[in-house]
Amino acid sequence: MTSELETPECCPRFDPAPWDGKLFEWKNKKFIKDSVTTQNYMPLNFGEVIMRMNEKVASAGAEMPDWLCLSDHTSESSMDIYLAVDREVAGAENVTLSGKFLTRAYEGDFEKTGEWCADFEGYAKSQGLEIKKWYMWYTTCPACAEKYGKNYVVVVGEVQ
Repeated sequence: MTSELETPECCPRFDPAPWDGKLFEWKNKKFIKDSVTTQNYMPLNFGEVIMRMNEKVASAGAEMPDWLCLSDHTSESSMDIYLAVDREVAGAENVTLSGKFLTRAYEGDFEKTGEWCADFEGYAKSQGLEIKKWYMWYTTCPACAEKYGKNYVVVVGEVQ
C-alpha cells in the first residue's frame, strides 16, 4: 500500500495529430470570451478565469468541443480567452469566429514560443497563406502537462 495519491486529471490528454498542419474553415464557430490579466504577457489569473468560464458552460448544459481554448495576447497586460462551446451560454460574452484557420502543434517549454511562432510564420508562407490574426492554444494546465510529460501548444492563425 502506498500513501501517494494519484493526481486526478483536470485536462484531457491532448492528441496533436488532428491539429498539426491543418486548415479549418469556420463559419460562425461559437465561443465564449473572457479576459485574463497578464504581466509581461505571463498570465496572472488564467486558472480563475477558466474556472469561471467552465462554471458558466456547465450551468448552461453546454459542451466544449475539443476543449478548444484560444488565447489572444492583446497587450503585455491583457489576454482575451475564447472557449469553444456548442451553444449560446447565458451570462457569458458569446462570440463567433469565421474564416480560414491554420493550425500547427508544438511541444515543449513556453520559452520556445518565439521559435514556434517563427516556424509557424514560415509554414503559413510555404502554404501560400498570410496570417491575419494569431492565437495560442495552451492545451493543458501546467499540472496536467507535467503529469502527461508533454506540454503541447497549438498556434492557430486566421489566414487568407
